Amino acid sequence: MIAPESIRTVFMGTPDFALETLQGLIDAGVDLRAVYTQPDRPKGRGKKLAPPPVKELALKHGIPVYQPLKLRDPSAVEELKALAPDLIVVVAYGQILPKSVLDIPQYGCINVHASLLPKYRGAAPINKSVVDGEAETGVTTMLMDVGLDTGDMLIKRAAPIAPMETAGQLHDRLALLGREAMDETLRHICAGTLVAQKQDDALSNYAPMMKKDDGRIDWSRPASEIHNQVRGLDPWPGAFCLLGGEVLKIAGTRPLVDESGEAGTVLRADGEGVLIACGKGALLIGELQLPGKKRLSASDFLRGRCLTAGQRLE
Repeated sequence: MIAPESIRTVFMGTPDFALETLQGLIDAGVDLRAVYTQPDRPKGRGKKLAPPPVKELALKHGIPVYQPLKLRDPSAVEELKALAPDLIVVVAYGQILPKSVLDIPQYGCINVHASLLPKYRGAAPINKSVVDGEAETGVTTMLMDVGLDTGDMLIKRAAPIAPMETAGQLHDRLALLGREAMDETLRHICAGTLVAQKQDDALSNYAPMMKKDDGRIDWSRPASEIHNQVRGLDPWPGAFCLLGGEVLKIAGTRPLVDESGEAGTVLRADGEGVLIACGKGALLIGELQLPGKKRLSASDFLRGRCLTAGQRLE
């Protein structure tokens, strides 16, 4: 049995999703030698440099922080080797780990990935699982290799996806589940009972990084598919259409199968929401947002912008 405090560990992560797993490692008492994260980036209207969330948490706990522009640079690799980590834990770091890094720790580089591998490899598994209308997803810890999320699987934790749940809401639940999965992985490392399982490549699919254009709504599609698109891109990049040439973001949707009309036309607009006909069924929109404005409930939006039956959204 190995004590957690004897495992020299380096953590690599950047956004909010990585915070729970990092806190879990801190609470477990591993010997955290360093945290690696992306460089500070300009943020907000003033474009002032802002640290990544993982950096803020690391500094709060007095953990040394490294922010190499490119981890594959030989100088960065040598710097990492000097830390002599037994284990590297990676959660949404934002850089590909070269083989020179993967080969350093004796317990390997373990990634916490937000899907039930081999499904949804890639950068946006949470968004894609919601857009695709999946009823279940989860997290997987895996031993990283040179491929894209192709390494051997270690621990899986499944979670249902509610019919109205957004990618943002699912993100927060999976962050907690990722911590639990890594906690269990660490316990198996300490006990010497960790078992790896090969992925079946035939069952894999890819979840690329979402782009703003992915949010463009095609009203000829079924309402259920558009609903999944809307919630899968909430909060970012957001689903949108055009209203009188202006970009109109929509959220808080609900598909209604018993309503019909010409795709893209307003069927009604009232305090309950804005009902838009789709290729099959109709979509009730509960929240809307125009450029430079706040997201508003349908009732508040309609106080300032009139929408009438028959009006068309593009």
